[in-house]
Amino acid sequence: MWNRPRVLLAAPASGSGKTMLTCGLLQALMLRGKRVSSFKCGPDYIDPMFHEKVIGTKSANLDLFFTEAPLLRRLFVRNSADTDISVIEGVMGYYDGMLADSAEGSSYAVARALDCPTVLIVNARGQSVSALATLEGFARFRPDSGVRGVIFNQMPERIFKALAPQVRAIGIVPLGYVPKADDMVIESRHLGLVTPDEIAGLSEKLKRLAALLEQTVDLDGLIALAHSAPDLDAPPEPDAPALPETVVAVARDEAFCFNYRDNLALLERLGARLTYFSPMRDAALPDGAQGLVLYGGYPELYAKQLSENTAMRDAIRGAVRAGMPTLAECGGFMYLHEQMEDMDGQFWPMAGVVAGRAYRTPRLGRFGYITLTSNADTPFLPMGETVRAHEFHYFDSENCGEALTATKPDGVRTWKCCHAEGALLAGFPHLCYESNPDLIVRFLRKCAERR
Repeated sequence: MWNRPRVLLAAPASGSGKTMLTCGLLQALMLRGKRVSSFKCGPDYIDPMFHEKVIGTKSANLDLFFTEAPLLRRLFVRNSADTDISVIEGVMGYYDGMLADSAEGSSYAVARALDCPTVLIVNARGQSVSALATLEGFARFRPDSGVRGVIFNQMPERIFKALAPQVRAIGIVPLGYVPKADDMVIESRHLGLVTPDEIAGLSEKLKRLAALLEQTVDLDGLIALAHSAPDLDAPPEPDAPALPETVVAVARDEAFCFNYRDNLALLERLGARLTYFSPMRDAALPDGAQGLVLYGGYPELYAKQLSENTAMRDAIRGAVRAGMPTLAECGGFMYLHEQMEDMDGQFWPMAGVVAGRAYRTPRLGRFGYITLTSNADTPFLPMGETVRAHEFHYFDSENCGEALTATKPDGVRTWKCCHAEGALLAGFPHLCYESNPDLIVRFLRKCAERR
C-alpha cells in the first residue's frame, strides 16, 4: 500500500478553465514549498507541457484505454514518488469517456481507479443558483462520483459567499472561486492549445494567477482533501529483461515535442540511453546512435527550417535506409515523407524515406483511440500482436501504409495504416509503449545489433 495524497480537478465540459486553474494551483503549491507531481487524464500532450513549465519536471498521462487499472495505479505510484501531493487534471467532461454512451475511460473512471477525491471546476459565468444545480447533478449522477469539493470559475466573490452554505448543505466543500480574468486565458490552434513557450510572459502570468488563487481558493482545504485519499494498492514494478545498453537518438525541438513520460521511461528502464537532437538545427544524428525515435509535434509550422536543413534530412534518410531501427509517429512520420505541406499550402522537401506527400486537410482525420494489430510478421510486432494508440491530426498522407490494422473501440470501424519495412515502424498513430512493452524490447534488441 502506498501513501499518495492526490486530488483530481474535473469539469462538466471542456472549456471550463481546467488547464489554467490546474497550472495556477500547481504554481501556488510550489510557492508554498510543496513537492508536486502532476498528471493529465487521457492522451493529451499539450496540457502536460503547461504543468511541466510550473513544476520543472515531466508530467505524466493517466489513460484507461492505454492501460488497465492495475497498471494505471503502478504508473501513478511510480510518477508520484518523493512528492508531497499529486494534482491530476481531468479531460473533457467528468463522465465523458471513449464511447458516446459510456463513462469508460473518463476522468471519473480514472478517479475511481485511483480512489481519488475530485474537485469540480464549474464555470459559473452568467449563473448564480443554477451553478448549484450543475454541481449537485454531477455529484449525484453516480453514487460513487467522488466529487468532494468545488471551485467556481468566473464567479464574483459576493455570489460565492452567498452560495457557500448551500454547497456545504449538499455535502461538498466550497473551496473557492475565481473571478473573471481575461488575461488568464490560453490561446488555441488547430491541434488544441498553443505550447507554453509560445505564450509571452507565461511564468509571470502563472505567478499572478497563483497569487490570486491564494486569496480566493482555500488551498489548505484542497491540501486536506488530497490527504484524505486512502492508501493506494498498486502492483510492483516488473522485472526488466536483461538488454545491453543502447544509444537511441530522440528528436526533440519545437517541431517534435509530443512525447509521453512513460514511453521515455520504458525505453530507459529497458537499457536505452536517450540522446536528444534537433532536426531543425543539428547537422547530424548524435554520435553512436543505434536507434532513432521521431515523435509528433508541429513540423507543419517549421517546414521551411526542416527542409532547409538538408544535412539532417540526408543523415536521417541514410540512417533509415542503412537499417537503423526507427520509430516514427504522426509529425515524425510526416517528416519522413518526400514532401510535406506547411500551414500556408506550400510543399517542402523532407527526408524522403516514405514515398509521397503529407498534406493538410480541413478537419481531424481518424481521430481517437485505436488498437493496432499487425497484419504480418514485422521486426517489432509479430502477426496478430497488438499495441494501443491514438490518432489526432489535421494532416494526411498519400502513403499511409498497410502493415497494421487500426480498430476503433467500438470494434466496427477499421482501416489499414503504418509502414513496417526493414527496421522502420512509422505512421500517424501515437503509440502507448506500456500497452505492449515487448514491442520496445524487440526495438532495442534490433538497436543492440548495430554495434
